[in-house]
Parts: sequence; structure tokens; C-alpha cells
Amino acid sequence: MTLPNVRHQNVGGFRRQAKDKTPQRNFKLQIEYDGTHYHGWQVQNSKTANLNYRNSQTIQHILEKLLKQLLQEDIKLTVAGRTDAGVHALAQVANFRSRTQMPLNRLRWALNCLLPEDIKVTLVKHVPPDFNSRFCAKSKLYRYTILNRKYSSPLLARRVYFFHHPLDVGLMRKEARVLLGRHNFTAFAATEKPRQRNPMRRIKKISILQDKYLLYIDIQADSFLYNMVRNIAGTLLEIGRGRFPAGSMAKILRSRNRKLAGPALPAKGLCLLKVEY
Repeated sequence: MTLPNVRHQNVGGFRRQAKDKTPQRNFKLQIEYDGTHYHGWQVQNSKTANLNYRNSQTIQHILEKLLKQLLQEDIKLTVAGRTDAGVHALAQVANFRSRTQMPLNRLRWALNCLLPEDIKVTLVKHVPPDFNSRFCAKSKLYRYTILNRKYSSPLLARRVYFFHHPLDVGLMRKEARVLLGRHNFTAFAATEKPRQRNPMRRIKKISILQDKYLLYIDIQADSFLYNMVRNIAGTLLEIGRGRFPAGSMAKILRSRNRKLAGPALPAKGLCLLKVEY
């Protein structure tokens, strides 16, 4: 992907203003993106050529570069949740500080003119100076989508996980309820990442919705361990297909042993639906 060159552009008649001493204001962005072709949200910390290329393929890098070109300021985005490579977002939230006096609707319009088709800003608003997209968030809602039938879908292939085995959805719902509340979720944390100091998380809501062939696993929590949703979804599939018997979820949760849980499902089925403040 090549970023748009806006060095000499005058978007919508807006002319960049010279730097002044105008006080900075705090801006909140709501962002929708298809993560298929990106190495996740976060800019990678490396000076190597390979990872510099990867930085050009992250959501954060693209947005920060375009904001800098539009506003003529160094922009640093703080994000609610750093999605991984291939993960999508319907309403990701980020904030930044700037001295710009550009009207909010013009800023959104200008950004969306320059952004690639798979990244769009759906909202721009002023927020109080102490607003922080990450630390002010009360909960996040993720959805994992599964296509459960005998054949895959070319139209949905980038956003669902295809699973052809029959599933006992009723048993999956019963087992999922075990995860409600505050628990140690070490059994559902990624083993390739260093263990987080505090593996305690509170799942506020968990539901499994069925719409014909589509299965939606929705999980809302105060925060998540790395790969936690994908690991839970993989465990629920093992239960639904009969590989794990009834009562398995409680045993796995208590064990704090990642090896006892199901596999991490692919990133493409995961989407950040909402961040609550």
C-alpha cells in the first residue's frame, strides 16, 4: 500500500496554517477499518528496513502520517485497544492533541479523502483535556464471527472463520456462562507473549448469537489479555463439536494452563465493536 502524497494538496480549500501559540485541544476519533492487509494497529519499534515497511502497513502509522501532513504538527495517537494483525474494528477509539482550528467536520472529511478505502474515520469530536482513550475506557466489546456450514463463502472469507463441523450451540452457551465475572484468565492468554503481571479480568457479558449459518461470539470485558477472545472462541468450538465434554470450561479456567484450552482462532474473525466510557 502506498500512502497518499498530500505535501502540496489543498484539501477542500483548506490551507495549512503556520504554527502559532494556540492552546492544544484534545480530539477524539472513532475509526472503522478492515484489518486484513495491516500488521495491526501499533507502530513497530525498529530501525530495520523490514519493520519500517511493516510500520507503513499499520493503522496507527497511516493515521499519524496523514494527520501530520494535514495539520503540520507531530501527532501521537493514543488508542483504546491495540488490535493485532488481521483484526477489524467497527468503532475503534483514539485521541490526540493539536492546535488546529480546522472545523471538526472538515477534518473528518479531509482525512477520509486521503485514507485508503479500508480505513475510515466515522467521528471527530472535542473531548476534555484529561480524556485518554485507553485509560478512560470502562469496557470493550469484541465479536468473533464463525461461518458454520458445509461450504465457505467467497464474500465473507476475510471477516469470518469457516468451520464445517456441526456445533451444539446450546452447550456452548451453557459453558460460556462460566466465564462471567472476575477470574484469572491465564488459561486463555497467549503463551508466546510474556505473562502479564495481573491476569485478572472481568467479563461483563458473553453471548452466542446464531443467525442462520453465522455464529457470533460477543464478549464484553473491562480489558483483555493478549489473544484472550480468540482463545476463548477456539475453546468454545472444541466444546461445541464434542471434543471437550460438558464442564470443560470451568476446569480449564481453574487450571490456569493454556495447554488445556482450545486453539487460538484466526484473527480475521475478530472485530472490535465498541468501546464504552
